Amino acid sequence: MADAQPPPEINWVKLPNEAEGEILGVVIGNVGGGRLTVQCKDGKERMCRIPGKIRRFIWVRDGDIVIIKPWEIGGDKKADIVWRYNKYQAEWLRNKGHIK
Repeated sequence: MADAQPPPEINWVKLPNEAEGEILGVVIGNVGGGRLTVQCKDGKERMCRIPGKIRRFIWVRDGDIVIIKPWEIGGDKKADIVWRYNKYQAEWLRNKGHIK
């Protein structure tokens, strides 16, 4: 029987850059075509897309914690996903009080 590995120690986690307008959010639904519905920390629900430069490298599912960047036009309704946290980073964010 293999020994259970402890979770990796998290020393640093990327936080949203508020000067650039980035916001934390939780994915609540997959619309299809690289688009997701995200409930943002500012209380708004936005339709977000996964840009092509990161679409090939990450897989985003319901319940994942993400950083989004609202569009300049239609920013209350649409945004781009900039970053997805893994489960250990999301737990760190919860422990530090960044998300509920």
